Amino acid sequence: MSEAPKQHRAGTIATVIGIALVCIVALVFLVRDRWHSPELKSAEQARSSITGKVARAAGAIVLPTDPKLTVEPKPAGPKPAQPAIPN
Repeated sequence: MSEAPKQHRAGTIATVIGIALVCIVALVFLVRDRWHSPELKSAEQARSSITGKVARAAGAIVLPTDPKLTVEPKPAGPKPAQPAIPN
């Protein structure tokens, strides 16, 4: 019987590691924006930035958010039921 030729796997392993590294780098570039908190602007800052310019071009107005009510309304819906067997 003849012996099987010796296989050189170093080239294949190097190719697989190279492809894996390229994929990892691509994924990092895709999700890197999620590592930073978003930049929040006040309405006054937004009016003078590109956001305000685009809003005016579209015919919209940038207004500040309404403040929260001191007394929030009760949510609509049925009241929670009593348990069948109270403890």
